[in-house]
Amino acid sequence: MKHLSKLLVVALIFVGFNSIQAQDEDNPWQVSIGVNAIDAYPTNDSENPFSSTTLFDEYFNVSDHWNILPSVSYVAVSKYIGDGFSVGARGSLNRIEKIGDFEVDDLSHYAIDGTIKYNILKKTAIDPFVEIGGGYTWIDEIGAGTVNGGIGVNFWFSDNLGLTLQTQYKHAFEDYLITHFQHLAGISIKFGGTDTDGDGIYDKYDACPEVAGLEEFNGCPDTDGDGIEDSKDACPNEAGPAELNGCPDSDGDGVADKDDACPNTPGLAELAGCPDADGDGVADKDDECPNEAGPAANNGCPWPDTDGDGVLDKDDQCPEVAGTVANNGCPEVTEEVQKQLNDYARTILFDTGKSSIKAESTSVMVDIIQILNEYPTSKFTVEGHTDSVGSEKLNQELSEKRANSVRDFLIDKGIGADRLSAIGYGEAKPIATNNTRAGRAENRRVEINLIK
Repeated sequence: MKHLSKLLVVALIFVGFNSIQAQDEDNPWQVSIGVNAIDAYPTNDSENPFSSTTLFDEYFNVSDHWNILPSVSYVAVSKYIGDGFSVGARGSLNRIEKIGDFEVDDLSHYAIDGTIKYNILKKTAIDPFVEIGGGYTWIDEIGAGTVNGGIGVNFWFSDNLGLTLQTQYKHAFEDYLITHFQHLAGISIKFGGTDTDGDGIYDKYDACPEVAGLEEFNGCPDTDGDGIEDSKDACPNEAGPAELNGCPDSDGDGVADKDDACPNTPGLAELAGCPDADGDGVADKDDECPNEAGPAANNGCPWPDTDGDGVLDKDDQCPEVAGTVANNGCPEVTEEVQKQLNDYARTILFDTGKSSIKAESTSVMVDIIQILNEYPTSKFTVEGHTDSVGSEKLNQELSEKRANSVRDFLIDKGIGADRLSAIGYGEAKPIATNNTRAGRAENRRVEINLIK
């Protein structure tokens, strides 16, 4: 029996250390190792001649009544099952030399007990509890069952290590086993909670169980220490304010450095943190005229108006010649200009009955070209006319040929072909009578008219 009891104690120790799972929901397991004392005197057991007649009489009379083995003499293990309750087992051994006021020859004492424990306060440094249970006790190999009840307290020095003090009343079911008190004092260890990253927060509460973190962030880290956990920090390695999602703002312009195209110069949010000295909406770094407002389309510079006509070069079809807004910056052909143009055109001379221009008309053609060049976007029709001498068909053909002859001459001298068209009217549009030599001379003419 002695060897069996010893083996049982060893087994309890083994179970305790190899079932590692807290005496509360965090550390459900508790192992206690310490010393125990057996005292039969203050039990007020009427069937025990060695006990007192008053319960708890001389309860703390250690020297006269307590039996203590000066070594580790008990081990207990228990597991938390919820709502403050734990179940467990305890094995103890002792040497009985005193039963009440009487000395006896060294009697061996072994006990195995099952326990149900209720912790009154939860997760406190001072942790009182009550305990009931039952077991079996041997005195020199004579054993009997017992029913037990007791109280105790744990003093926790840390989350896992503490001192346990408890006392229990053990009532024997057989007359030959005396009813007695058993007092215990030992070191207790709570364990079983898993903290993979070692940050002091158990995995089941740890939102980042594999990375050491802070309690205020449920175990998640704040690498840069800016008070924003890394998972919500847009710049986890650089400290920054919450309003910028944890990112720094070196120039203090309210734009985080990571989004700031000019991180060392205060600027505007709408320009990615860059300044705009002239307020034209183009960042100085991209503005070719940073101190003079201008549109982005012209790189921040104002559009030029080379000819000063009030139409910007970008919209001016004649940027180097002053014109009018109505004519897109180009000069408009006035009635006076139109009259002058036709005064010249009507003096163009052709060889008789032909479309070839006489050499003496060259100076007139030069004058016409100069006028046309002053209105580079205006388009004109070159119109040929004849008198009524000859057949209408021949006159029509002649007017067309003479109109095209003038057009070809002007194109050859640099006037754009797209600006000129030619048409012959024959004898259909006289401007004077055909009954006189002078009238017929006026009707034989070329006109150059603006296409409106």
